[in-house]
Amino acid sequence: MKHFLVMLWVFLISASTFAQFEITQIESYDEYVMEYKPKLVVGIVVDQMRYDYLTRFYNRYGDGGFKRMIREGFNCKNNHYNYIPTYTGPGHASIYTGTTPKYHGIISNSWYDKDIKSTVYCAEDNDVQSVGTTGNTGQMSPKRMKTTTFADENRLFTQMRGKTIGISIKDRGSILPAGHSANAAYWLHGMDQGHWISSSYYMESLPKWVKEFNASPTAKSYLKVWNTLYNIETYTESGSDLNEFEWGFSGKETATFPYDLNALKDKNGGYDILKSTPYGNSLTTDFAIAALDGEALGKDEYTDVLTVSFSSTDYIGHNFGVNSKEVEDAYLRLDKDLERLFLALDKKVGRGNYTVFLTSDHGAIDVPAYLQSVKIPAGYLDTAKTRQQFNAFLQSKFNTSDIVENVSNDQVFLNKEMIKEMGLNLYDVQDIIANELINYDGIYKVFTGKTMATSSFTDGIEAMLQQGYNQKRSGDVLIMPDPAFISYGKTGSTHGSGLNYDTHVPLIFYGKGIKQGSTVRRTEITDIAPTLSALLGISFPNGAIGQPLDFVLH
Repeated sequence: MKHFLVMLWVFLISASTFAQFEITQIESYDEYVMEYKPKLVVGIVVDQMRYDYLTRFYNRYGDGGFKRMIREGFNCKNNHYNYIPTYTGPGHASIYTGTTPKYHGIISNSWYDKDIKSTVYCAEDNDVQSVGTTGNTGQMSPKRMKTTTFADENRLFTQMRGKTIGISIKDRGSILPAGHSANAAYWLHGMDQGHWISSSYYMESLPKWVKEFNASPTAKSYLKVWNTLYNIETYTESGSDLNEFEWGFSGKETATFPYDLNALKDKNGGYDILKSTPYGNSLTTDFAIAALDGEALGKDEYTDVLTVSFSSTDYIGHNFGVNSKEVEDAYLRLDKDLERLFLALDKKVGRGNYTVFLTSDHGAIDVPAYLQSVKIPAGYLDTAKTRQQFNAFLQSKFNTSDIVENVSNDQVFLNKEMIKEMGLNLYDVQDIIANELINYDGIYKVFTGKTMATSSFTDGIEAMLQQGYNQKRSGDVLIMPDPAFISYGKTGSTHGSGLNYDTHVPLIFYGKGIKQGSTVRRTEITDIAPTLSALLGISFPNGAIGQPLDFVLH
């Protein structure tokens, strides 16, 4: 009996010690979270930034922008999109939700709505009103995005005390990242105004600091000559300035430096011309810095989120192409804008008090005409010929072409009511059309909606298509063009595929709670939101499928 009591006493003491150890461990974890939890998270998306823009122009960058992030932060060198299509709307949604169009529902910038039989835009909302302008450019909200962002989860975690502000020239570039519960999202109304606007989804009127910014001469000051930042002869990481692969601006005979923006603005949309120059990014930076004070970001114990999307790089890439002097100059100037933003964060939030990540919503293909000139397989889809051939097939096979309701975003939408009335099986019609389209020039792969909904792919293009396939919103037949073949003009670049030139984008983390280092292991765009959620100690976005990158975090 005495021996039993001794053993019991030892057990109780041990259990108590173990329990105390557990409590100590939990308390230490809480202290750890608080130690590495930033006052402000800044998410930076550089629209249409290929990964190799970091390395191609690296020697020309200063020490305070991209290089500061790389040297002091963590560089994920093998970061990719894991779905198709690689467009702006889906990209911004996926970065911040941690999931893909399969779940968040933003399947493109615009898509054919099968219910209302019309094309819809990813951020449009006719139930809200413009704020800051009288036009309809402010009738926008995130209502079509089905899942939460990490910014939403931070708002919920902090009982709505942590702020979220979204900023971008593009409405979708500010609205989708900021999420459903954001305090505000702002985007640029160009044309005759050059003003930052919002919608009644967020507010009834613009705050005082935004009105003051719009009343300032900041936007107008950028209607000046755009010349290269440095001597153009030193721009050796891009092609010749005068070539046949660039579009340029209306009113200027050649797409060559310099560009007198004030003289060209009337033929190029007024203030909208700034979007296609590096000055659009500079204006975005100015506004983001103003927001730090105007919204008092990072000033209390509750973490705030600022999302900033630099859209001008996308406009410039579409206009001039991957290999242009204009793209090189845009990134050298963006590097300086990033430095300005980081210095403002140092001063206003405090160095060591904020965390930044930088990525892109997609890459871009080199101009196929240029690739052809250097003997790399590439080309253009003859959409008129394909449409004619396809309509003739439909007429021959089904006695009508109306069995197809819409063709867009490389997807075929079938008229299900007509198919039913004709006594046909939907899946049989999908198969018949897929088997026809695969024989057309420039078509690489074709899959049916049934295959996407009922099969399970784990890798390759098939898996990427499936991650981009939303059963309720996507089409009945999905088409993938040949590698480096696009449906686009023969000047400028575009994007949208699941190939490396579109999927491989930068991912750099920097600041509080982030280790210094780099990796070449594969990371995916859907890993960003879970990583930030883990850093903040909050719930993951409700549809997130990515994993936290633990090797990035302290």
